This record gives sequence, structure tokens and C-alpha cells, in this order.
Amino acid sequence: MPNLGPTELLIILLLVVIPLVLVVTAVRRSSRRSSAASYGAPGAPGAPVKAAPAPGDLRELVTRLIRQGKKIEAIRELRRHTSLGLAEAKAVADAVDAGHDMWGHPLMARFRPANPMITPVAGANGAGDLASRVRALKAAGRAEQAVHLVRGETGMGEREAVLFVEAL
Repeated sequence: MPNLGPTELLIILLLVVIPLVLVVTAVRRSSRRSSAASYGAPGAPGAPVKAAPAPGDLRELVTRLIRQGKKIEAIRELRRHTSLGLAEAKAVADAVDAGHDMWGHPLMARFRPANPMITPVAGANGAGDLASRVRALKAAGRAEQAVHLVRGETGMGEREAVLFVEAL
């Protein structure tokens, strides 16, 4: 075989390296897709499509998981059954962990059930509508918690929530 110069060696090297890089890239992409699908990432190609649970069932599932100390699984279920991002689902899970109703969270507004018979009106303590719960907190001397409750369930700003609580 004749002597190969640097130019010929470079050409041969490129003919071997470029296809190898393309194959490795393709394998990595397919493994990312399959791992995303196995974790049930929303919108992942090949992710298992589950029927959306009833609103009460989703609330029970998320609440049960959080009470069992499985907040990550609760966030995963929220993401699986809604189009919430990671930070949004974590915020909803944190609110449920703090005792708030999942459907009362402002981020869940676009997912609230349309049927008024299943739309929750009671908070975590089941005391009634928002105004009566705020009145009860205010009467107990917990006005700051009442403001937090109003903000969490209505999406109001701090000033509007304070005015609302003071008006009751």
C-alpha cells in the first residue's frame, strides 16, 4: 500500500468519524425519548396516554400522595393530568400540603370542573364558602392567614386581599 499523506489520512478519519458521531447522536436522542416516556413526562413522544381522572379523583389522589409524604409523585400526577409545568405543579402541591383546596389554587383555574356540583366550594376545613371561612379566621384573630387564604383562592394581589378581608 502506498504511503498516505496527512491529507489522505484526514479524509479517511472524517469518513469514519462523521458517521460514528451521527449514530451516537441518534442513539442518545432515542434513549432520552424513551426515558422521558417511562417517567410519564407530559408531552413526551411515546408517553402513555391516560384518561383524565374525574376532578374529585384527582384531588383525592394528590391529597393522598401528599399526606403519605410522596410530594414528588403528587407533582408528577398533577403534571400528567394537566398541562402544568414543574414549578406550577410544585406550587399547587405546596398549597395542598399547606391545607388548601387544590381546585381553589389560581393555577388550577383553567382545569376546574365545569359542573358546579363537583366544583369544591369548601376549603380544606370544609367550613363553607370563602367569605365565611375568612370571617371565621378574622374572628379568631388570624387576619394574616385570612389574607393568605383569599390570595391563594382568588389570585388577588396583597392590597386587594387585605381590602377584601377588612371589608368583611
